[in-house]
Amino acid sequence: MKRADDFQERRKKLADLSEDQLEARFWELAEELVDPIVDLGYKNTSPSIERSILLRMGFSSVEAKSIVDNAIDRGLIGKGVGHIVYKLANKKNMGIRETGLLLVEGDAWNEVKPLFEGGAK
Repeated sequence: MKRADDFQERRKKLADLSEDQLEARFWELAEELVDPIVDLGYKNTSPSIERSILLRMGFSSVEAKSIVDNAIDRGLIGKGVGHIVYKLANKKNMGIRETGLLLVEGDAWNEVKPLFEGGAK
């Protein structure tokens, strides 16, 4: 089975676009593809997914479990545990690992919840 070559026909709607317009169209289509995936990430997570993210951020499985368990206990898992570590690290002007280890020790959790109050910032 051979596919009909319809490139010239499909190209007509793009032929008159400038380079900037083509680039804008590319990003528009890319967003259409990625938005549902990002939406799934915001709405669906689990402890294993969150631990997996922390493992990729350089934490051991024991450290990751501790951080995730603490986030669950505080009702913050939906914020994304890697996001929690990242946001707190930025606030404290510290490295990611150093900040995560503070959370493993139980320190700094009182600083986390205010970072997520009031919606997206």
